[in-house]
Amino acid sequence: MSEDLFAAVDGMAQGGDPARILDLLAAKFIEARNYPLLFETRLMKKRFESGLPLIQTESAAAFPEPARRDYEQAMVEAARETGSLFLDSGNIARAWPYFRAIGEPDPVRKAIDGLTPSAAEEVIDPVIPIAFQEGVHPVKGLELILGRYGMCRAITSFGMYPVSEGREECIHLLVSSLYSELAGNLARAIEAHEGRAPSTGTVGGLIAGRDWLFGEYDYYVDTSHLASVLQYLPGVTRRDTLLLAKELCDYGRRLSRQFQFAGQAPFEDPFIDYGMYVQALLGEDAEAALAHFRDKVLSSRPEDVGPYPAETLVRLLVRLKHFEEAVDISLRCLAGYPESNCPNALHLCHMAGDYARLRELARERGDVLSYFAAVAAEAKVE
Repeated sequence: MSEDLFAAVDGMAQGGDPARILDLLAAKFIEARNYPLLFETRLMKKRFESGLPLIQTESAAAFPEPARRDYEQAMVEAARETGSLFLDSGNIARAWPYFRAIGEPDPVRKAIDGLTPSAAEEVIDPVIPIAFQEGVHPVKGLELILGRYGMCRAITSFGMYPVSEGREECIHLLVSSLYSELAGNLARAIEAHEGRAPSTGTVGGLIAGRDWLFGEYDYYVDTSHLASVLQYLPGVTRRDTLLLAKELCDYGRRLSRQFQFAGQAPFEDPFIDYGMYVQALLGEDAEAALAHFRDKVLSSRPEDVGPYPAETLVRLLVRLKHFEEAVDISLRCLAGYPESNCPNALHLCHMAGDYARLRELARERGDVLSYFAAVAAEAKVE
């Protein structure tokens, strides 16, 4: 620290203006890019102006009114200034604690949005946890992980940290990236075999009529990556994601047994079963897909596989707006699972608009509030 600064502070004892000295210190800290000390200087000046102790020994919450409100507002302004200065200098990681403290993630989100995976390691590595794990910009965070560290790390990160905001966009990123990798590898294999580049870039078009691609030891994308991504498909609503996933499943079905794997019921044969589920969500012969999963539910033993097959069928029926059958499956197969991971029978009756059945179930269960809801809804409908 410059001796001139200490000399200036000493001058305050000979009648100098304390506020001016603090402004001088603030200017020097800005010049030196010592933004944390700038933050502390701003707060000390506010304490001085408010007649509060210059060395803060207690929480601001203990300050008397209206000094407390003014001081807290000064803290917000100082944090915003400090965070902005760090962002202007390109240091997102140092800026984030200040914006996080005041509940303003948007400036950091905007800065993260401008990053690319090719940025320097010292820039990217501290930002990824902020973007992805802390949820400031999950989609961009996953994009940075994918671009810098690859699909394996991206899939692992997505599985470890629950993402709510931007979840579908993250799944689409995984699916589309895996699709692009597969399409590129298939195209190169075809060009090497046939002597010219294929005329299509879609996975479906590349594998059509080319059984020779699927020898006993032939595969074109890591099968474990494909398996990991498929498990997220039941919750997807984006049609573009589902269309890509359908082609991934079609590819997977054609692999040799060497690259098939066993999944969890009702997706024991993942490439076939997830393919059927996606087919239903796309509206392509949905009845055949429903029959496929009905058979799985009726032939499974809950004591062996738990409620998951029935839950899966109920969720699919809800997506297809087959609410009445969803009620039947729920009552028949999920009555012993009150914490089921799908809408319960009462909710399904409400979705179906079957208030008479809702009333009946509510009375059987002693649920007077749901009974009231059914009676009120029925009266409104009538």
